[in-house]
Amino acid sequence: MNNAVRIENLEKVYRDTKNKKVLHGINLTIPKGQFFGLLGPNGAGKTTIISCITGVSSPTKGSILIFGNDVVSDYREARACIGVSPQEFTIDTFQTVDEILDYQAGFFGVIGSKMKERREEMLIKFDLVSHRDKKFQFLSGGLKRRLTLAKAMMHNPDVLILDEPTAGVDVETRRTLWKFLRELHKGGKTIILTSHYLEEIEELCERVAIIKDGEIIIDDTVSNLTKDKKLEKVYLEAVGHID
Repeated sequence: MNNAVRIENLEKVYRDTKNKKVLHGINLTIPKGQFFGLLGPNGAGKTTIISCITGVSSPTKGSILIFGNDVVSDYREARACIGVSPQEFTIDTFQTVDEILDYQAGFFGVIGSKMKERREEMLIKFDLVSHRDKKFQFLSGGLKRRLTLAKAMMHNPDVLILDEPTAGVDVETRRTLWKFLRELHKGGKTIILTSHYLEEIEELCERVAIIKDGEIIIDDTVSNLTKDKKLEKVYLEAVGHID
């Protein structure tokens, strides 16, 4: 299976908001192993696409396949392929780093010696060993972001979805997180990244789609888009925010 994600004619209507249609026939294919950036203004539909991919929200029309598994009819198989690092922290602040990772592993059926082995691997990979007994509420912003990534990777998913993974961290921490993400990509992970830091997208992603008002208006490689201008200018021109 060469395609990690295949979205066909995806539409989403929110019935509780006067039948507001937020996605208008999205078609998108992300090959296995690609580092893909999803850009758009607030309210453009990025979060809705991610919600439909992860099963948080159901498509009104169309289909989404994760390595051939339909996110609706094959929910368990599809969801097991995905790791999510959300923008907002959805973690029990009173749990320790070890407890958070163990709970996530158990949720996906990774238990016993395999759980312990995977936990140690993630603690080492994300430089969290010395913080393993600290409760989440006492971690710095950078450590929280690293832990969120480690948590998303506990069941070793093939697709990693990152929603503003470096929001609120300093420059040094951002660069450290970029290093982790490059290593994951080099290891063969398919990564979908949303970020308001255009430099981040330009540095990390191979391909970018820009969404506006629920429709994809640009879908191209970063190298093509940045031949003559910075990605920031391409983006601003596309969404109509350029002087």
